Amino acid sequence: MSFPPGGSPASTTDGYAGVRRAYDTVAEDYAAYLPDTRGEAPLDLAMIDAFADAVPAGGAARVLDAGCGTGRMSRYLADRGCRVQGVDLSPGMITMARRANPDLAFAVGSLTDLPYPDHRFDGVLLWYSIIHTPPAGQPRIFAEAARVLRPGGHLLVGFQSGEGIRDVSGAYRRFGHEIQLERHCYRADQVAAQLAAVGLREVRRMVRPARDSERDEHASLLAEAR
Repeated sequence: MSFPPGGSPASTTDGYAGVRRAYDTVAEDYAAYLPDTRGEAPLDLAMIDAFADAVPAGGAARVLDAGCGTGRMSRYLADRGCRVQGVDLSPGMITMARRANPDLAFAVGSLTDLPYPDHRFDGVLLWYSIIHTPPAGQPRIFAEAARVLRPGGHLLVGFQSGEGIRDVSGAYRRFGHEIQLERHCYRADQVAAQLAAVGLREVRRMVRPARDSERDEHASLLAEAR
């Protein structure tokens, strides 16, 4: 069993205190086990590439990696010419991100109250960073992402596709960590509805089967701000 992909939901509210503790606890092993995108499914990386292609080229694009974790997707996007800012709930994960990517900017912050002005970014990446937030909290996350996205900018969201809640603590137990961590599954149509509700137009969708030790299908949606 491998670590599940993604970052933490970057909220500082009490409801996420356990998630923050969990990622602080596993941060160093997470960074060592997933140092880059070698373990990523080719279809997932194809969606990341489509996102990078959708924002302006030539180093002009400002991209927010929201729920950046240890910064591996921030690095991937930076190597494709994006000016990346990463934000994450977990100070431990941010420490790992800064250590691995001293040339990039990272901050501890909240997805539900992003510390950036309106229309700041050409792109927002939510790569498995919505998965620890229950359905009631999803509208706020997408509203904040839309707020900081400029008109014509693009958002990419990745998540496990399905229904219900999964206990993912066991993925970390084999590395010696006794934590409590759950994730929520969502259908692609559910996420598309959230995007539409905040004025984002879906332009591409990918849903792939589970592979290797994965339990659920994986999905990603690319959307454009109107």
